[in-house]
Amino acid sequence: MATSVRTHVGRFVWHGCNTTDVEKAKAFYSELLGWQIEVWKPGEYDYPMISVGGAQHGGFGPVQGEGVPSHWLGHVCVEDVDETVAKAKANGGSVLVEPMDMPEVGRFAVIADPNGAAFSAYSPEGEAPVSEGVFVWDELVTGDVEAAKAFYTAVIGWTTADMDMGPGGVYTMLRSGGVDRAGILRKPDEMGPAPDAWLAYVGTDDVDATVARAGELGATTLFQGTDIPGVGRIAVLSDPTGAVFGLFKPTAG
Repeated sequence: MATSVRTHVGRFVWHGCNTTDVEKAKAFYSELLGWQIEVWKPGEYDYPMISVGGAQHGGFGPVQGEGVPSHWLGHVCVEDVDETVAKAKANGGSVLVEPMDMPEVGRFAVIADPNGAAFSAYSPEGEAPVSEGVFVWDELVTGDVEAAKAFYTAVIGWTTADMDMGPGGVYTMLRSGGVDRAGILRKPDEMGPAPDAWLAYVGTDDVDATVARAGELGATTLFQGTDIPGVGRIAVLSDPTGAVFGLFKPTAG
């Protein structure tokens, strides 16, 4: 693995919207967030990619499997996909998509942790994509924080650091190379039996204005704009096809 790729190990480097209606999802996010859409390999394998600032950050594709709901899938850069899959199986995870190669892209597999939250382990063929400025954070929402910490430290190699958020409880940072890569949030009681899941946050200059506009475009607000002291303002939405995502604006300064 090239040094430039190795520095991204443990980082979410791509986000895919697996949706029941690709055209509706493309139209929604383009209108809401100003994303441009570029089609990779048009006519051969049409894969609409999110283009912002001259860089690609993710893409859209149809959900695979009958009855599978729309969802965002985060791709974590790893050194060896097959080794990561073996570790996942050994630590109680399951493989939803076995390791496979995509020409000119790299090797990946889709893994579910022991509580069902899905992510992709991805080793790029060349330079690792960098999604900074668009997808700004990834968060695992789980009912069993300790089990999640044990799984992801063993499988991805992340280290953990707990932060006391006061009334918000304890928040766990997942780190590699001394850098915060993602977080773990204990599932709020009001979510009831909702399954564990990874949540991708998109950056915005105005959370509340974006929430309002999303509603006009057919989205459902799951978590209204809320300030997290010392962190920023967040909201959680479900797009018109049912894929859940977050909005985030960091605290100034």
